[in-house]
Amino acid sequence: MNDERINEFTTEVGQLQLRAGRGDRERLLLAVGTVALVAGIVLTIAGGISASGSAVPADQTAAIATGSYIGLALLIAGAALFIRYSVGRMLRFWLVRIVHEQRTETDRLIAAIESLRSTDKD
Repeated sequence: MNDERINEFTTEVGQLQLRAGRGDRERLLLAVGTVALVAGIVLTIAGGISASGSAVPADQTAAIATGSYIGLALLIAGAALFIRYSVGRMLRFWLVRIVHEQRTETDRLIAAIESLRSTDKD
């Protein structure tokens, strides 16, 4: 019975005419988020080190503006992309798992009901 349901599910998915290739874009944006997160951390640290290494206030302000603020912006944007796409992946995994478990449980219930019916007829 489970094979019938798998074939039925495959047929229904085929009829949906979904666009493929969406996973590639999500994987790319997850990688971009990770790179931006790491670059933001590096720029923030580099900006802080270069600002603390200078005694001239104008140089400190320039180092903070170019390093730390840009680094913080990259860090926030990278963290947002990383969290969005990694959480989205995890939620899709759990949704597929829940659907699979529910279908398996339904198949078990149907088999139990059919076995009860067959024993009642005998």
